[in-house]
Amino acid sequence: MSTILIVMSGADTWERTDGSRYPTGYWAEELAAPHAAFVAAGHEVRFASPGGVLQPLDRHSADPEIAGPDCARHVEHAAAALRAAGPPRPLAEIDAADHSAIMIPGGHGPVVDLHQDPELGRLLHAADAAGAVIGAVCHGPAGLLSATGTDGSWRFAGRRMTAFTDEEERLFGTAEGAPWLLASRLRERGGRHVGGAPYEAHVVRDGNLVTGQNPASSAPLAEAMLAALS
Repeated sequence: MSTILIVMSGADTWERTDGSRYPTGYWAEELAAPHAAFVAAGHEVRFASPGGVLQPLDRHSADPEIAGPDCARHVEHAAAALRAAGPPRPLAEIDAADHSAIMIPGGHGPVVDLHQDPELGRLLHAADAAGAVIGAVCHGPAGLLSATGTDGSWRFAGRRMTAFTDEEERLFGTAEGAPWLLASRLRERGGRHVGGAPYEAHVVRDGNLVTGQNPASSAPLAEAMLAALS
């Protein structure tokens, strides 16, 4: 049995370039589907976030017209998992050596805080150096951007990865007014972003790094992480 750390954002709003505030939170399927797969495989799952903040649910992920007919199941599982785990631990208290894998779910929160969180950057540097499995889905790969050295170099430059695409952001209606777009930023930093069809499951594995493009990629991402762990 391994211990897997799920790193959540602590953000509940995303400030737009026009000054408006877009409500956000964790995306239920992106937390629930991996958690369920990890637990079913016999692994211990822990939660952490910046400052130990418990992020709220992104209400869009509870809307069947947006998140699909199974969203209520994902909402229920995620809420139960978080209740059972208790408050997330602050990232500053986490030792990467205690975990065999780190997984970052989405919702827009990671583009608000995790992309520049120094404690997450510390953990990702250590985890990658140790060969631990690192997974992220949808907007979760924004957290990978935190792994920037003092010289400005990015730990994951040159690695193959995927994330919520610019096209998907436009189709979702959140591209206009976004301070920056995730897939473009990953490419700018040197990531080899590989996009799939909009809203279709798409997972990319590059060694110990496993990334998923969108909510539909959540369960396949977990399967790929479990395969990497084995």
